Amino acid sequence: MPIETRRVTPADAALFEHIAPDVFDEPVRPDRLATYLAEPNHHLIVAIDDGRIVGQCAAVVHRHPDKVTELYIDEVGVSPAWQRRGIARRLLDEMCAFGKSIGCVEAWVGTETDNLPARALYESARKVEGEPFVMYLFDL
Repeated sequence: MPIETRRVTPADAALFEHIAPDVFDEPVRPDRLATYLAEPNHHLIVAIDDGRIVGQCAAVVHRHPDKVTELYIDEVGVSPAWQRRGIARRLLDEMCAFGKSIGCVEAWVGTETDNLPARALYESARKVEGEPFVMYLFDL
């Protein structure tokens, strides 16, 4: 059976009862999932193999008063048993196509400098050079 991809809506919450290991950083809580999916600028595409989520790509649309609308790709994750099959690339490409279809002019993503698999994915996906980037995390 081929791997299916789907842009998730609130009606798809039951899919999250069956998730392969390490697709997400932490367990998916139903209350957090419902809140995420209720936000109109939050978007999630999942890869499904035999009824189990094996990959995901999450993104947020940013609208600015002084810049083009952009798609921030927050996460791409594929369970280790399904890696190296093109799933991450497919999810990334589908998310970018979706972003374009809703008016985003550009997309961006960040990753840790030592995350070589992610860097290889992102560098192979687009012909645009990355920019130096520094991130600060604030506890709230």
